Amino acid sequence: MLAHFQWKSNLSLREWSFSFFHDGQFITGTYYKNGHIKWGQSVLTAESKKKLEPHIHDLMLYHVYEQH
Repeated sequence: MLAHFQWKSNLSLREWSFSFFHDGQFITGTYYKNGHIKWGQSVLTAESKKKLEPHIHDLMLYHVYEQH
């Protein structure tokens, strides 16, 4: 489903930039400490975003909170 997931922190703003490939599309966004996701420019439908959000939450919890 998601390939080549990457993230970069901006701790001063308490947000993390992320990117990945999904169905051949390069997707970007920002993940905020409160769990809100701001999607970058993409052609994802609202339904696709809704399906991807739980995966982004899981990946961010693992990478940001469980590895530290």
